Amino acid sequence: MVESMGRKIDVDELVDPAQVAEILGLTNPNGVSVYQSRYEDFPEPVVSRGRCRLWVEAEIRAWVSGRG
Repeated sequence: MVESMGRKIDVDELVDPAQVAEILGLTNPNGVSVYQSRYEDFPEPVVSRGRCRLWVEAEIRAWVSGRG
């Protein structure tokens, strides 16, 4: 378990930029940064320390589903 902003998250639910890129259908994990800057409603990483960024997979999948 990881605690982020007062909530506990199972580490098995976390995805890195490469996994986020795969969910988004991108070939390059660097494209995740483009999505972050382009879409205000893109989920924030729950862990962001230096170059380490991790998201909750379900939040990314929900965001993709919501975009149709």
